[in-house]
Amino acid sequence: MMRSLSIGLAMLFLFWGAAVAAQEATAIYGPDRADRRLILRGTTDIAVFGPVIEAFLQQRPQLAITYEQWSSNALYEATGRACEEGTSQADLIISSAVHQMVRLVNDACARPYRSALTQALPQRLRWRDELWGVTQEPAVIVYNRGLVPAAEAPESRFDLLDLLRPGDSRYAGRVATYDIEASGLGYLFAFMDAQEATTFGGLLESFGRAEVEATCCSAEIISGVAEGRYLIAYNVLGSYALARAAEDPRIAVVAPRDYTLVLARAAMIPRWTNAPDLSADFLDFLLDEPGRRALRDSLLILPEEEPGGLLDPEGRTETVTRGIALSPALLPALDRQKRMLFIERWRETFPRRPRP
Repeated sequence: MMRSLSIGLAMLFLFWGAAVAAQEATAIYGPDRADRRLILRGTTDIAVFGPVIEAFLQQRPQLAITYEQWSSNALYEATGRACEEGTSQADLIISSAVHQMVRLVNDACARPYRSALTQALPQRLRWRDELWGVTQEPAVIVYNRGLVPAAEAPESRFDLLDLLRPGDSRYAGRVATYDIEASGLGYLFAFMDAQEATTFGGLLESFGRAEVEATCCSAEIISGVAEGRYLIAYNVLGSYALARAAEDPRIAVVAPRDYTLVLARAAMIPRWTNAPDLSADFLDFLLDEPGRRALRDSLLILPEEEPGGLLDPEGRTETVTRGIALSPALLPALDRQKRMLFIERWRETFPRRPRP
């Protein structure tokens, strides 16, 4: 079904003046001479989301979809700019940086839509009939199965703190997490940790003392763990970690037992879309059983009730999984002053990181 795939690098100047490299990849699905085309922009890797698009197109032989893979920060800025200009650049946006999506909706950049499927979503996964949570993905700890002894494998943030606490810890310089300035998702997870966890201050202190590495993206972090450059990675998106672990026995994945953040990637129909009916059709597909099945097959939905699964509730407290709700409660994460103070605190923890 995929007709072509092109990959390039672009430098985009992002909101708040930080310049980062944003890798953009484009895949085109469907016939060359399609009757209609849908432009979809998202932060999910093409290799992961492509099968979902192909499942949607199975019953739509005259439709083509262009999927553009963006970094979360670049996608946020480009979508906001298109909204301000009143231009149509995409017909559907799906991002893991859901706080940015809430901000776009709050800034009147979304087109409302309502169906039986959107109304059936839990309240925490829909907002103002303009934003919908379409996946279920935990933030996890990843470690190298061959280099971390089973007795030391961290099952919680407290365990991770214990590993980093000794002055001569062998984990010093061998732990990685997202760079919150380069990754919108990384910023969101860190911000939610700061709201949720009494351990957050201790983690930052330990991260700084143990020279934890802050880097850009899931694939780089997971590959670093597999290759032994890192022994442990913290707050990695579970969908990517589980997909890699399924084919690489060096990778072990743990949902922290003190609590596990669970993310639902947020979908939004841009206000200026040229194809609102196709956007709504694709959204309903993601929320209906065929789409849910395709998302499960791509590990973008991880059922909490799966026996023996990563989020199996057996032996856990009721609050161990904490879903990130799509609501105005996420707006403070993008408040200019709060964000600046949060990043300054982060920079103090990672003083070796080059300043923009």
